[in-house]
Amino acid sequence: MGIRVVQRVIVALAGSACLLAAAPATAAPGGPASRAPAPAPPSVPAPGDPAPGAPAGAAGGRPGTYTNPVSRAFADTYADPAIIRGEDGWWYAVGTSDPLREGEGRRHYLPISRSRNLTDWSYVGDAFTAETLPGWADTAAGASLWAPDIRRVGGEYRLYYVVTQTTVTPEQNDNAIGMATAPTPAGPWTDSGAPVVDPRRGGGGPGDFKWTFDPSHAVDTDGTEYLVYGSYYGGIFITRLDPTGRRAVGEPTMIAIDNKFEGGYLLRRGGHWYLFASSADCCAGPTTGYSVYAGRSRSITGPYTDREGVPLVASRAGGTIVIAPNGNRWVGTGHNAVVTDPAGQDWLVYHAIDRADPYLDEPYGINERPMLIDRLDWIGGWPTVRGGAWASEDPQRAPGRAGPVKIAPTPRPGPVDPRDSDEFDGTQLRPGWSWVRAPQGELTGGALRWPTQDAELNRETNTASVLLREAPEGDWTAETRLRIDLGTDTVRNYQQAGLIAYAGDDLYTKLVHVAIWNTRQTEFGKEMPYAGRIAYGGTIVGPPAEETRLRLVHRVDPRNGEHELRAATSRDGRTWVFGGVWTLPAEADLRVGLISLGGAGATAEFDYFRLHRR
Repeated sequence: MGIRVVQRVIVALAGSACLLAAAPATAAPGGPASRAPAPAPPSVPAPGDPAPGAPAGAAGGRPGTYTNPVSRAFADTYADPAIIRGEDGWWYAVGTSDPLREGEGRRHYLPISRSRNLTDWSYVGDAFTAETLPGWADTAAGASLWAPDIRRVGGEYRLYYVVTQTTVTPEQNDNAIGMATAPTPAGPWTDSGAPVVDPRRGGGGPGDFKWTFDPSHAVDTDGTEYLVYGSYYGGIFITRLDPTGRRAVGEPTMIAIDNKFEGGYLLRRGGHWYLFASSADCCAGPTTGYSVYAGRSRSITGPYTDREGVPLVASRAGGTIVIAPNGNRWVGTGHNAVVTDPAGQDWLVYHAIDRADPYLDEPYGINERPMLIDRLDWIGGWPTVRGGAWASEDPQRAPGRAGPVKIAPTPRPGPVDPRDSDEFDGTQLRPGWSWVRAPQGELTGGALRWPTQDAELNRETNTASVLLREAPEGDWTAETRLRIDLGTDTVRNYQQAGLIAYAGDDLYTKLVHVAIWNTRQTEFGKEMPYAGRIAYGGTIVGPPAEETRLRLVHRVDPRNGEHELRAATSRDGRTWVFGGVWTLPAEADLRVGLISLGGAGATAEFDYFRLHRR
């Protein structure tokens, strides 16, 4: 499962800045020198800075354009970017603590960069060094600083961040939120001396702390300051801050459920507060499905609901997709901030992973997550990147330049091909089906009833039976209507059922309604061989119901022949949520079908399997 890793144990807290970075950055300061330019005073251009007012274009595009990633001039990885425009007219960004370059081996503690135009960035320096880390950070335990948020409040700049190990308790994993102030975004930064949000204990023994990650500051219309924080273990909360912004006060309120969301970010627009939050595993290399979702509320403290009115705190949690992988080079498109250019256009600032170069150094080590920006559009009152086209890899119109906005079309299925479909209204499966491993289930009452197997199709454990038929050539859509009673709120890990596009036990995509701890989600997962191991990751689509319609939409990429598969879900058969895209190799021999697995105890009922041709 994509976020099956959300266990009741914190893993790799000394490493990268979100869920399960596969290898912590453990090299001590003083390793090989960074390839980034030397720091420069805030008012003096750093090497590589464009002249004030220079047009965009140096970031790999034509004049008046830019090409992602925008951090390439100074960093190979720059995760969890936060951004602000300084009083000096420069844009400043701050990233999570990692080495900046491949082979560098030295962690930068909240590296700072700046730009005149949002597209050409240069390195300024680090907010902290190993010698100036907050005094309450447990450096002996390998404390790091993650997921910054930078704001200007009154006459000071504030930087909020995660401290992964603290001296607040003698235990491991007692992460907390810290805050520093500075006269300029470039520093010098001074920690406030104590946590803003203390470590929060979980339900287990020593070292069991909820994930107090991903701070984001906001000011309500009455001037009250708030801080959003939290992650998969515990959920996302909002709490009031004292007038200094240095201490949380009052009782926090959950605004997004645990085991689904992290990376909360608040934005006010048109009478609503919008909560942006990321979901799925941030750091699964080439199969990273990390994506951004949104809910909105009239009140800053919620409740937040998605476009369909589904609460973000429900077990079958809502969340309107803002950006997800779209089939190009970028996967893991998440952990965002929002900035508005001088022309009034909003931009999503986020990190992503190049699926062809997913790791900073060795495979399954630090995920390489450079900084990207793309236009953030508002359609029908909801945010979406590039009109629903999502992350860009080609030259784009630069910030501050006017131009048309196109809405990306959603796929429409063609007519049903009865030769490759089955209404499951007989006593036997129609011709064309075959089983991988032993047959399962039965046809009864006009449906295929298939108890979830106590078996898996997960990395090295391939014991589950799979029902398949040959996939046709060209473009097609596979659809089913699935009933599965997984209940709500209770832990039924990881019972699931749904569609699969299968090229082998270790090369497939699947779209399933799945129980993940206390949540019920529709996960679109991909498994593939990579660097001598099996990689798996997932992205989340729309909220499920007890009866959920699922679609896998297939096309062939004319540029490279890859199979592109896009997921869609519907709770009523009328309103469809189109989610992310996974690719499979051009040479893959695809079959398509159904699965029901992940643990005994539920029964999937498939009303039909329909294959639409286009």
